[in-house]
Parts: sequence; C-alpha cells; structure tokens
Amino acid sequence: MAGAGESPRFPRKRWLMAASSEADASRAMPGVHPVLARVLAARGILTDASAADYLAGSAPTSADPWAIKGMPAAAERVARAVATGEQIVVYGDYDADGVTATALLVRHLTRLTTHVRGYIPSRFDEGYGLNLAAIRQLAAEGVRLIVTVDCGVRSFDEAAVCRQTGIDLVITDHHQPLDEVPDAVAVVNPKQRGDTYPEKNLAGVGLAYKLAEALGRVHPAPDDHRAALEDALELVAVGTVADLAPLTGENRGLVRRGLTRMNAGGPHNPGLRALAGTAKVSPGSVRGHTIGFMLGPRLNAAGRLETARAALDLLLTDGVDQALGLAKQLDVWNRERQEQTRVTYEHARDSVLEQAGAKFPGGLPFFLLSVDPSYSPGIIGLAASRLTEEFYRPSAVVVLEGEEARGSARSIPEFHITRALDSCRDLLLRHGGHAAAAGFTVAARDLPELGRRLEALARAELSGVVLQPGLAVDAEVRLADLVGLNNVLPALEPCGMGNPTPVFVARGLTVREKRRVGGDGSHLKLNLEQAGRRMGAIAFRWGDAADALPPRVDAAFQLMVNEYLGEKRDELNILDLAPA
Repeated sequence: MAGAGESPRFPRKRWLMAASSEADASRAMPGVHPVLARVLAARGILTDASAADYLAGSAPTSADPWAIKGMPAAAERVARAVATGEQIVVYGDYDADGVTATALLVRHLTRLTTHVRGYIPSRFDEGYGLNLAAIRQLAAEGVRLIVTVDCGVRSFDEAAVCRQTGIDLVITDHHQPLDEVPDAVAVVNPKQRGDTYPEKNLAGVGLAYKLAEALGRVHPAPDDHRAALEDALELVAVGTVADLAPLTGENRGLVRRGLTRMNAGGPHNPGLRALAGTAKVSPGSVRGHTIGFMLGPRLNAAGRLETARAALDLLLTDGVDQALGLAKQLDVWNRERQEQTRVTYEHARDSVLEQAGAKFPGGLPFFLLSVDPSYSPGIIGLAASRLTEEFYRPSAVVVLEGEEARGSARSIPEFHITRALDSCRDLLLRHGGHAAAAGFTVAARDLPELGRRLEALARAELSGVVLQPGLAVDAEVRLADLVGLNNVLPALEPCGMGNPTPVFVARGLTVREKRRVGGDGSHLKLNLEQAGRRMGAIAFRWGDAADALPPRVDAAFQLMVNEYLGEKRDELNILDLAPA
C-alpha cells in the first residue's frame, strides 16, 4: 500500500507471462476447456493423455515406500519394537507439519501396540528438533526407540546421546541434510545422498505416511490397514499444504486423495472435524486454500503461543466434546497470534527502515535484519515473512535471549537462505531449513558479524536482480473466454505451492464503477467491461488507489465465485492493476 503522500504504483509486480499458445494448447488437448488447456500447457502438461492423468490426480507409478533410502531398516526396526512391546516415542516438531506427522504415526502404531506416545518439544523451553535433556529423560522412562518426524536430519550430537543412553533412533525428516547424516538405525530423507526415490518434496507428514505404509510389508497388518491409511490421508493433506510443500507429483496425489476423503462426509478425524467447524468451514468445501488460511494457522497457533501439545491432543482424540474444546482453544490462540504478529511486524518494519536510513542512505539493505529482546520466538517467522513479502528481500527477525539469539529467516526465490546460513555455520550454534525459510541460533556476541556476512552474501547474489516480486500469469484472456471456466477449474485442485491457483490477465478493461469498501475503506470494488461483457471485481488492499485509477486498465486476477444471498456469480479477484 502506498504511504501518505505517495502515488500508488501501477503495477505492483512484474507480470511473468507464460509462453503457451492458445491454438497449440487447444489442438493438443481438444477435450479440455480452451483456457484450462492453456493453464495446463503453461505448467508443462502438453498432451491430452498427460492432461487426463493430471486432472484425475493420478498417483505416480514409482511411489513404493520401500524405494526410499533407509525405509526398509526403519520399518523393520519399528516392527520389531511393536512385536517385542518396547516403548516407542514419536518425536515431532511444533508446527502443523510436525504435529500432523506425529498424530498420524501415533494413531497408526496405536492400532498395533499400546506402548507408543507422541512427544512435541516446547518452542520456548526446548527449541526445534531433538533435545538432549528430553532424550535423557525418555531413556530414564524406559523408552528404547525414538522415531522422529519432521526433524532430526542434522541432530548429530543428539544421535550420539541416543546411542549412549540405549535408545535406537530412526530419523524421518524432509529438511535439507548436510553431506553426512547422523549415526542412527535409519535415516529416511529423500534428499540425502544416494537416495533415488523420485519424489524429493514430501513433507514431514508425507514421510510419516510412507513409513506407516511400509510397515504393512514387515508387520502382520490388521484387516483395516488400508482403511486406516486412507483415514491418515486427511492428516497428510493438512500437514503438506500447511508446510507449503509443492503440490506437484506424489504430493499432489496424496493431498488430493486426502481432500476427497475430508469432503466425503468428513473430515473423519474428530479433531479436524471440530477444527473445521470452529473455523466455519462448510462441510464438503475443504480446499488447499482452506487448509492454508484457516485450518493450518489454527494448528500452528498452539506451538507459537503456548505448547503444540494441545494441537496434537486435538488430532489424537476420538472424543467429540474434547475435540470441540481443544478446537475452540486453538481458535482463541489464533486470534492472539494474529494480533501479536501485527505488533511484531510493525516494530520490525520500523526498525528496518530506521536502519536503512542510517546505514544505507542509497536505499534498503539487501538483507533485512531486525533484532529485539521483546519479540516472541513463536511470532518472529511470521514477521520475517511479512517483511520479505513487502520489500522483496531476504529477512530475519531475531529475539535476544540472554547470551543467545534465536532467529527466523524468510527469503525470495533468487536467494537460498539455508545455503547462506550453511556458509556462516562457523558462527551458528544451530540452524536448518529450506530454500525459502530457515531458523537459527547464534551467540549474541556473534550476531553483528552474522548480519554483516548475510548482507554481503545477499549483495553479491542480488546486486543485478530486479527486486520486485514477480506474478506468474498462466494466460492472457478476454472476459468472454471466462464463461463456464469456473465449472472446470476445480479439477486443478489442490492448489497451493508449486501448483498455484491460475492467474489470468485481461487488457483494455473499462472501469465502469469503482468504490472503496471494507470497514476502513481499504478494499476496492470494481465493475469492469470489455467488448460488451461486464464483470464484478474486488481488489483487496487497493482502496488507496481508488482516486488514481485510470479509466481503462489491464488487470491480473484469479477467477472466483462470489456467493451472496444464495446467488452465485463469477467475480475477478484482482491481484494487480496497470494502466491499459
């Protein structure tokens, strides 16, 4: 949004137009709506047969869990623990991916043994991943097998302590490993060296599902083994989408099956059903967007503000009343999380701009860094994400905790944040993550040097880059082309990371009506016309552009359905505008 006294910027993003040809796409996929064919072509789907497979959500033929490196050893060790009655702990992470993965594996193993429980560390007291004190405590309680989900692939010291205390360790983790992996009974991670499994982007919950699937090969499965795996797909869908894993390949097939199950008289998991009810999600209407913006944030809120144990209990309970009570608690925490995020982000934004004026008179630094002891560890990642979104630069928000500083970083596609932290590992106590997001702990005395190094790395990689976000456009269309499109677009679901909701551009639209809407007038309601066809449109957070909007515009948008008083109408969800 433009600041006081500034003219609105048109457009706000670089429109990255797909190269697909309307005629070529229609010829290649004659049985597909012409606009949908262009969307598919823009995503590399170029034949009628591949389009049919994609739209049906067909699973890859190479999805045998036994093909994942380390999986046979992992499944056999878990099966032996079940057979001998050993104490098993499923050790997860406190985000939605880790919580769903923990719940999935605990639920699955509970069908086979009574000697299993989940463990979620406290973000505030224990931090991310395996914890030395927790390992020693679990050993004292008689635990003989720890299975990690969504963590552990960089836990070298913790793996050594497991061996010293007589605990066997099985690691399942989707985070980027180093060249070497911890000394464990098994390490299951498709990204590790020597793994030939084709799907490298399974989320933590996806790997937990594959382990549950593999157990059927080495342990006499109950009659309802397949049905239990189908139920588990609900959790796979929630964790995968909430963790922003790419919704392509096997992930897309798993999430699609999970969504189908959730919408067929479900969700069947009582906790998810209560959570959906609390979030006012209509039965049968769960989509990728629903998980990303309504269910996932509520699960994440528990670990950000208090303990993720409440989220885990929600997904493990079969009691309707308990599920409803826990879902209401998560809803309260989610509202608190939203307010804390707003306050932290505004503070971090002010501090970044203040630093920029003092240290970088030519403009913003290439790496944004905000440090304060008042920040909450559960909120800093959300604040960093907003900084990166607004200024299109990698950023980190850091909370000082005595002699240590804990940070959460977010990045842009042009800068791999975890690799940047890897190059600074001599300064770091702990770190890990993905290309776009990472966490780290550093001694407070080394934080200034870390900031200087990250700025230098970002400057070296980004100096020649236009630091303006891009908006990938699937196709340029006419308003008349959109007739009937909303009837076929759901076949693209689940949409999300790696398989985004289609974006279209229409040019030369006449602005027939415009008015500011929303309690504070921050949104813009439009009526647009092209060649005699009119359509309504909503531009969220564009209210400040109302007076400066030219009479004719080009619009980048997603197609949506606006339902009001029982009447449904196609509407444009405006993402960006430019003078025609």
